[in-house]
Amino acid sequence: MSCAQTITDYALRSLGYGERLLPRSDFDLCQQFVLIGSGLIWNVYFAFFALLFGFFLANALALAKASPNPWLRKPAEAFIFLFRGSPLFIQFFLAYEALVMLPRAGVEIFGLTVQTSWLTRAWAGALIVLTLNTAAYSAQIFHGALMAVPKGDLEAADAYGLSGWKKFRRVMWPTMMRLAWPAYTNEAIFLFHATTLVFFSAFPAFQQRGDSLYYASYFVDRTFNPFVAYPIAAGYFILGTLVLISVFGMVNRRLNRHLPGAARRIRYRPLLLR
Repeated sequence: MSCAQTITDYALRSLGYGERLLPRSDFDLCQQFVLIGSGLIWNVYFAFFALLFGFFLANALALAKASPNPWLRKPAEAFIFLFRGSPLFIQFFLAYEALVMLPRAGVEIFGLTVQTSWLTRAWAGALIVLTLNTAAYSAQIFHGALMAVPKGDLEAADAYGLSGWKKFRRVMWPTMMRLAWPAYTNEAIFLFHATTLVFFSAFPAFQQRGDSLYYASYFVDRTFNPFVAYPIAAGYFILGTLVLISVFGMVNRRLNRHLPGAARRIRYRPLLLR
């Protein structure tokens, strides 16, 4: 089988398109690169949507934790402590076991039957767990940045007559993002790497449609050689990490565009002469 045929058969296999059966023997590099790359689609899916939903939830949690109202502050603190204090792998396992216990026929709410079977699928259940987990870590980052907003900025906002939502939107939130963004970038990278735990937890890979590490382990189990498939998976994640760093770096430059020297690019200048 040529490499072009392998790409045609397996490039989108993790989504259910192409050849249904995985190769059983005579594995070549092209098959491993294509299948592991196909599985990376799921890692990107989990990371993208968990970061998207978790970002908004983290902002709400950070504000709730900073609130003087104990009815908002205490639940936010408990949520953050719970998801930061327990391992992500156990969160996956407990979430799946809890979702499986829901009635197969669905849950009746106000006379309407809401289907729950889809929650046991990785695309939904694992995404919920990842969203809640990253929201807890990000909320702690945002809360720390919110507490570090310079008092001078707040006093200047008061002097201009800004208050309430306008003060938060134009002064507090942008400053909070500028302070939190480097740490939040690290959280995004961690979340991207943590997506490899999805199909190693209780969530099953339907019809062997797993992520990159799932396919890498498939090849390792059959070739007994971890020095090919795992480095390929690691290479894909390194490339993904570089993309994340570039995207978040552009956002960081946008957030700090008003600061002196923010538009300068880092250049390599070796010291040849003293």
